[in-house]
Amino acid sequence: MEIRRVNEDFAVTGQIGSAQVSEIAGAGFKSIVCNRPDTEDGAVPHDDVENAARNAGLEFRFLPVVSGAITEENVREMGEMLETLPRPVLAYCRSGGRCLNLYTLVQEMKR
Repeated sequence: MEIRRVNEDFAVTGQIGSAQVSEIAGAGFKSIVCNRPDTEDGAVPHDDVENAARNAGLEFRFLPVVSGAITEENVREMGEMLETLPRPVLAYCRSGGRCLNLYTLVQEMKR
């Protein structure tokens, strides 16, 4: 698992599984956001990760975003999550790129 820190409050990574949640909690993250739809090839069902996250005392949110088709609603929802979730937040998708694009759009929306 390669975690890429954007700043002290937000980071992205590729697909994770429930076995990695304890490492994520140990790294100091307080929340996890899944931006990968369960229907994508190779996706780990978000329920598996969510259960592990909650058992580790982390917040978890599921905001599935279709690769290459981020909507304005996706951006608004992600912005609301980032305002309310305990930080730091780790977001994941297939590679982390979609999460990073979504985060960038949230920041642009704030301007």
